[in-house]
Amino acid sequence: MYVRHLQLVDFRSWEKVDLALQPGPTVFVGRNGEGKTNLVEAVGYLATMSSHRVSADAPLVRHGAGQAVVRAALRREDRELLVEVEVNPGRANRVRVNRAALPRPRELLGLVKSVLFAPEDLALVRGDPAERRRFLDDLLVSRTPRLAGVRSDYERVLKQRNALLKTARMARGDALATLDVWDAHLVELGGQLLAARLALVADLAPHVARAYATVAGAGGAAAGLGYSSTVPLAGDGAPLVPDAPTPRAAELSAALRERIAERRRDEVDRGMTLVGPHRDDLVLHLGAVPAKGFASHGESWSLALALKLGCFGLLRADGEEPILVLDDVFATLDAGRRAALAGVARSAEQTLITAAVLDDVPDELRGARVEVGEGTATLAGTVEEGPGA
Repeated sequence: MYVRHLQLVDFRSWEKVDLALQPGPTVFVGRNGEGKTNLVEAVGYLATMSSHRVSADAPLVRHGAGQAVVRAALRREDRELLVEVEVNPGRANRVRVNRAALPRPRELLGLVKSVLFAPEDLALVRGDPAERRRFLDDLLVSRTPRLAGVRSDYERVLKQRNALLKTARMARGDALATLDVWDAHLVELGGQLLAARLALVADLAPHVARAYATVAGAGGAAAGLGYSSTVPLAGDGAPLVPDAPTPRAAELSAALRERIAERRRDEVDRGMTLVGPHRDDLVLHLGAVPAKGFASHGESWSLALALKLGCFGLLRADGEEPILVLDDVFATLDAGRRAALAGVARSAEQTLITAAVLDDVPDELRGARVEVGEGTATLAGTVEEGPGA
């Protein structure tokens, strides 16, 4: 898959930009603050319906505008796909595919495949568990779009249950009787989400291990993945054993139900749900120890890169050819990591790269070039205007 044409209206700094793109590597080059990242961020948004830089949609709309539009023509083998997203902060977004409106925006998820590596991804190694949960769930939905509904329904039930627990803490009585209904929904959806995450971690682990060995070079510790859960059956964070069976959704739901019963008094006292996949963590290992708190700065960068290259390899193994987006990362990598990343980027059907200086990009990736600056994006001698950049 590759983006053949990208058009933005009132997206981030761009009032309007219209770019024809092509397969292979394309470098967006320009000084910081000129809007390079905004261009590739839009491509990532089509894949995940979210930004890698902010948690809400409002910052994606240009100051003074009421909505933003991201429109892309994509090629997948011999088929063309026209995707259009209207970003409407405070209101429902609207999505069209081949000019037909989708009933729910989340139905776009899984249609556009991309893997983005950016400086913010260091938080996958050093940041809070929420970063790693989001990473897992975004990849889950990309591979299995129906899980977007499970994820959304789980978050809705969790919100309602937490609201009820706060009421129960103050009033008790009838509120606790209603809690059983929400418990049933939570354990059913939570079991499905846990089973899907565990299967994903098992599938992803060998790809991450191979990518880390390539990036870190000979002599480094082996990278591994584990899953740490509030439900003991789902994992204690230890590195996964290859080919070990994973629990089924029904088993996990039963274990989740039992654990919720054990923690009921604590939940009522604290007014919040203490058990479930919303409190779990993906544990990254280097050798026998967790990477967080033990990995050096260089090892952390290697592991963050290996996670994203592992995603790329996994989607390819599924029979997909994702768009690879590299946002301002080559300047932060040493020669070995640059070479490893360039090797994968060179093999991708389309790689979109941002850089402040062209010299930061390896020679073999200097294909098409888009020069970004002073409100314009210039491709192969053609000026693509964006007066709000």
